[in-house]
Amino acid sequence: MTQSFDVLVSGGGIAGLTAAAAFGSAGFSVLCVDPTPPVTERDAQGSDLRSTAFLQPARILLQEAGLWARLEEHAAPLQTMRIVDAGGAEPKPRVIKDFDASDISDLPFGWNLPNWLLRREMVAHLQELDNVELRLGVASADLFTRQSEARVSLSDGTKVQCKLVVAADGRASKLREKAGIAVKTTRYGQKALALAVTHPIPHDNVSTEVHRSGGPFTLVPLPDYKGHASSALVWMERSARAQELFEMEETAFNAAMTERSGGLYGPLELASRRTIWPIISQIAERFSGERLALIAETAHVVPPIGAQGLNTSLADLRVLLELSNTGPARIGDAEMLAAYESKRRSDVAVRVKGIDLLNRASMVQTPALRDARALGLQALYGLAPVRKMLMQMGLGVR
Repeated sequence: MTQSFDVLVSGGGIAGLTAAAAFGSAGFSVLCVDPTPPVTERDAQGSDLRSTAFLQPARILLQEAGLWARLEEHAAPLQTMRIVDAGGAEPKPRVIKDFDASDISDLPFGWNLPNWLLRREMVAHLQELDNVELRLGVASADLFTRQSEARVSLSDGTKVQCKLVVAADGRASKLREKAGIAVKTTRYGQKALALAVTHPIPHDNVSTEVHRSGGPFTLVPLPDYKGHASSALVWMERSARAQELFEMEETAFNAAMTERSGGLYGPLELASRRTIWPIISQIAERFSGERLALIAETAHVVPPIGAQGLNTSLADLRVLLELSNTGPARIGDAEMLAAYESKRRSDVAVRVKGIDLLNRASMVQTPALRDARALGLQALYGLAPVRKMLMQMGLGVR
């Protein structure tokens, strides 16, 4: 038996769930599949302890998808982006520069939420939509396309006919492989620790990125946890050092975190288990195929710097929706997907390269290069038009 939908979304991560909600809210019939049911409790084994900062354009998309009403009460606003250089002889802040959202907008730069909570709320919302079906524990197994439609075989033995397949099944995408689309991957020899911390000094809605060597150490505001100020931490280091930190006894780890933070928020305390992730950059040679659109980490992967990862993914989705809403008869056709390719791949390629350069700058170890990085930060911040342009580019509005 073959079932028919307008859109099949393959992948139940944050981007895939958002895509299902957005296409559903736009009136399309949607099937969303993922082989692994999402873990929706903070302290459950396998929960995603990373967080996502939704920048201003992303919030608009979440509102249109009907998701923001569920998420707003859980979100911590990001009013200020603080860049700290701690690359001197001692691991202490020597340059601190604040980029305040009030310089370019009446709204915060963005709003931060834990990934496990996002999955919980998004799944709950999708279950309320009559035109969206969510099948967890089911994967896309095979793909066959022709000019008029796509046919996807699922791991539960069913077959689906649709007008558009949205591949959001991650950096090792099976659908991308089935479509014969290659990727270019850059490996940095880095890993990132992702966890939650508490600290005695309030974050005051400031997201802080501390640079020394090995990669950025980024604290992003979360709502208070058990009466204490709390932040999500992403700590990027060279792989061997990251693994050492991952396995370190908790008291020693707390001391290492506090030292690496420059003491900006006082003593940091581990407030969750630790998770660890490899750091790569990756971009697909094409973002589309016949009846197929690649979004999010299926299309591009960047190191977690400047909240660019998922926000770039949601920009993919925004363009797809705009093109799809020109008329139901057009969704997934060659003209639409060529327009998607044209609008997204060149923009993403520039962002992937830019973040690659920022990551390499954050990794430098020699004192001379760290001094040059500090001077560069001073120079860029000191030019008001450049500072404003950088903030607008970070939001994706230019």
